[in-house]
Amino acid sequence: MSDKIKLLIAFLLVAAGIAGFYYLHDSPAVLQVASVLVGILLAAGVASTSESGKRFFVFGKDSVAEAKRVVWPSRKETVQTTGVVIIFAITMALFLWAVDAGLMAVVNNLMGRAE
Repeated sequence: MSDKIKLLIAFLLVAAGIAGFYYLHDSPAVLQVASVLVGILLAAGVASTSESGKRFFVFGKDSVAEAKRVVWPSRKETVQTTGVVIIFAITMALFLWAVDAGLMAVVNNLMGRAE
């Protein structure tokens, strides 16, 4: 039950930040944005104390660690793969154009509109 209350408070803090944005409509944009950011940061702080918030932040840390372990392709591999994809797309476009033109010619011949 306390987790639900914490999450409700976090939601209310975000809503308060957004309400502050509209309340400060005559103020400089920096203050409006700061209002929203403060609301979000406070909400994140409150939410991080709940069980689901703790799991979320652990998940985020694990995601960053997993992204660091990914072996990204080199520039050369990326350029080669992109080239293959572009050549394949052009080849397929030409093939489909040829099939379409051939079928159009057959249909025109069958309908007696041969040119």
